[in-house]
Amino acid sequence: MTAGFQAWRSRTFSALQHPNYRRYWFSQLLSLVGSWMQATAQQYLVLELSGGSSAALGWVTVAQFTPSLLLSLFAGAVIDRVPRRQVLLATQITLLLTATALAVTTHLGAVSLPLVMLIAFVGGVANAFDMPARQSMVVDFVPRSDVPNAVALNSLSFNVSRTLGQALFGVVAALGVSLLAGGNTDNVARLALPFYLNVASFFVVLYVIATLPFPEREQGVRGRMTDDIKEGLRYVRGTPAVRDVMLLVGALSLTIINFNVIIPYYARVVFNAREATFGALSAAFGIGAMAGALWQASRPNPLRNLRVGAAILLVSAALLALTPGPVLAFPVLAACGFGMLSLLVSANSTVQLTIPDALRGRVMSLYSFVLVGMGPPGALIASTLISREGLLGPRWGLLVLTGLGLLALLALWGRLPRRLTGTDAPQGRPAV
Repeated sequence: MTAGFQAWRSRTFSALQHPNYRRYWFSQLLSLVGSWMQATAQQYLVLELSGGSSAALGWVTVAQFTPSLLLSLFAGAVIDRVPRRQVLLATQITLLLTATALAVTTHLGAVSLPLVMLIAFVGGVANAFDMPARQSMVVDFVPRSDVPNAVALNSLSFNVSRTLGQALFGVVAALGVSLLAGGNTDNVARLALPFYLNVASFFVVLYVIATLPFPEREQGVRGRMTDDIKEGLRYVRGTPAVRDVMLLVGALSLTIINFNVIIPYYARVVFNAREATFGALSAAFGIGAMAGALWQASRPNPLRNLRVGAAILLVSAALLALTPGPVLAFPVLAACGFGMLSLLVSANSTVQLTIPDALRGRVMSLYSFVLVGMGPPGALIASTLISREGLLGPRWGLLVLTGLGLLALLALWGRLPRRLTGTDAPQGRPAV
């Protein structure tokens, strides 16, 4: 093993040297593999139940992410008031129950599109609190000097699990044909096995959350909840490094970061792929995202890749619109994932290193709002534009989405921060 490789490994995985973060990271990795198997199975289930409708995918996405749009500001204020352990245990138990409901109803053949939408909505309510709570935990387990690395490693675990979960979906669904569907490849009961495996994965992360030593957090004077929300909004509005990054993330989430609609629709309808190819195309995106997260973890200044990641994302999305079949779509989707994660890790690191601890929950909930809360309108826009039944069709629709994202990037290009300095400082406030 060369000294250069050892130095790269030490730099890239430096946050894992902290035991509590390491325990949390590995538990999340395992649980998220199950979550991604469920997410991929749910997308396929929706297409099966709807006869391949992109509109159905869009509406399920709306049901899943509307709670983040409606509750993010309130969730942030709650997270800054209530111990994070209590928030996370409540959200994880709720998600466990929704996974169980989806598994049982699919297995019994009682599942329907309205039921999937209802379950997606309940899970979305839990995620509106879970996502900002987990993102604000980074500084609980690592020093500020390792915050950018921990953010990148969180994204790495998310996308390693995406790659494994989506690739395993095809294998697990095939096993489900014989184990749950009586050998009938058209029986939706075969899709219940990924849901059952996700249920099992929740118990590990629940144990880790229940036993991790969460440190005491700084608490400001607490008045009315609305005053707390206004304080967070004022901070974001008055801090250009946070405000402009959130504007870019929100604009791209509204336009091109809608791969939960784009990938399944292109795989199942445009490329006419079955389960194995469908899972492999989703996994290709995850492999690229994993590579982007690793690249970011090894970089001393994550902000340098903010613009580069956005540019790679937009160029590769345009190439996907021109891709004739699934074989060439593999490297293109990998490039999409690489660009998206390079952008998002840089954006998240900027926000995490700028905000004070007392406002962390509220500001990270606003970040979740622009990243996830834009999912419902973004999904409707994407599903409408790429639909075969629509005016533009899949190819031109995706090109229009890419063009809108490019306009947002160009409008914000000169206002985005270029580098962070003094990230080791106790206050963690970067100069931009």
